[in-house]
Amino acid sequence: LGVSHVTVSKRVSKLKELGLVTAQPYRSIHLTDSGRDLAQKARERHELVLEFLMALGVSREVAEIDAEGIEHHC
Repeated sequence: LGVSHVTVSKRVSKLKELGLVTAQPYRSIHLTDSGRDLAQKARERHELVLEFLMALGVSREVAEIDAEGIEHHC
């Protein structure tokens, strides 16, 4: 995916500090209940932005791309 091991390690450590994931070296990473709640809220927000853009007449294909961009810039 073009992301270095160091970058991934730092991000996972930060997510652990925030209580969003559990992880141990060379094991799977799992969302905590808080992590699942945050992921669900992010998904709902994505769907809301997507539906809004499509209601404005933007095609689904373009709306998907734009929704991702909006979410990463806000």
